[in-house]
Amino acid sequence: MNIDVLIAGAGHAGAQAALMLRKLGYAGAVALAGAEADPPYERPPLSKAYLAGEEPFERMMMRPKEAWAELNIDLLPGRKIVSVDPTAHEARCEDGERITYGKMIWAAGGTPRRLPAPGGDLAGIHVIRTRADVDAIRAGLDSAGNIVIIGGGYIGLEAASVLVCMGKRVVVLEAQERLLARVAGPALSAFYEKEHRGRGVDIRLGAKIEAIIEKGGRPAGVRLAGGADLPADLVIAGIGIAPEVEPLIAAGAEEALGGVKVDQFCRTSLPDIYAAGDCAAHANRYAGGAVIRLESVQNAHDQAAVAAASIAGAAKPYDAVPWFWSDQYDLKLQTAGLSSGYDRAVLRGDPDSRSFSVVYLKDGRVIALDCVNATRDYAQGRRLVAAGGACDHETIVDPGAPLFKPAARKG
Repeated sequence: MNIDVLIAGAGHAGAQAALMLRKLGYAGAVALAGAEADPPYERPPLSKAYLAGEEPFERMMMRPKEAWAELNIDLLPGRKIVSVDPTAHEARCEDGERITYGKMIWAAGGTPRRLPAPGGDLAGIHVIRTRADVDAIRAGLDSAGNIVIIGGGYIGLEAASVLVCMGKRVVVLEAQERLLARVAGPALSAFYEKEHRGRGVDIRLGAKIEAIIEKGGRPAGVRLAGGADLPADLVIAGIGIAPEVEPLIAAGAEEALGGVKVDQFCRTSLPDIYAAGDCAAHANRYAGGAVIRLESVQNAHDQAAVAAASIAGAAKPYDAVPWFWSDQYDLKLQTAGLSSGYDRAVLRGDPDSRSFSVVYLKDGRVIALDCVNATRDYAQGRRLVAAGGACDHETIVDPGAPLFKPAARKG
């Protein structure tokens, strides 16, 4: 098989790259090689509406299957690429098939991390990354009264909100001393802890796992350091991902933060190979120019567009405000910017009203916002972060005051 642009990975980044190539008028042969049997689909509903059984898979598909053929984009399902020869411009799939490419976009994302404890590799420990993962969880729910979720980040808390509303007894184990510790400040952590506890979720902070209790080759509980045993009919691990970049690193690509390093045009150090999405480490001005990896739909979409534009002859550097969202119960959390490194956090509004924002500043400038049921704050705050703007304290603490005021037009 000979392909002009081979895209490794059919998730959000891969699909967007293919669509953008066609949008920009690229006429060469384009193929999406994905490890899954399904056509490209949206991932965020997996831990939300799809887990709850409220959204059918058909509504999650990015395009109907026939639409890809109409765009002359070849879907290659079940084709996980396991090695790359950058000199010969050849990729080898897990089934042994070889594909020759002109250019490649690596968008393979990552693999959920397994629990680093005895029993952590048991087959019955679930993760949430693919449709098949969630189908497996749903298949076991009828017989699962006690559910233990390991990890108090977005995925774990979203799953907890769905499952406790189904009437399940849910325990969330978080190794840090607060929820969302890696992505948000203490005020937001405290708010979500209160919300989940109020709904009946048993949250254990500073929890250290000693082992997964096994019965008949399946997980039956979780043993905490100190000897406490938690019964579990079903265990879900949400402790992050390991970037899928081994074939590129083995081929000599520069590595960074466990992923593959790319420049401002999403080019790796290997000739004619680009990377986008969760696995692409890049210098980001919203992180003060530091090299970071972003695991978000925004980053997947925007880096995919940059890689496609570079190949299509319309190169432009990556420069996008990071944004994220999370749906838990009737709470919509929208985040703009990156709060790491902030030196001041200001509360805007009253958390008890369940509509408020936390504004993060560094050196007097707004670098990020966490907005709970506060879409107006999010929209204005995102523009403020993009502009690198300062905002006075009186404006920040007044929920009725606009955070961003566009400059008046001259003339």
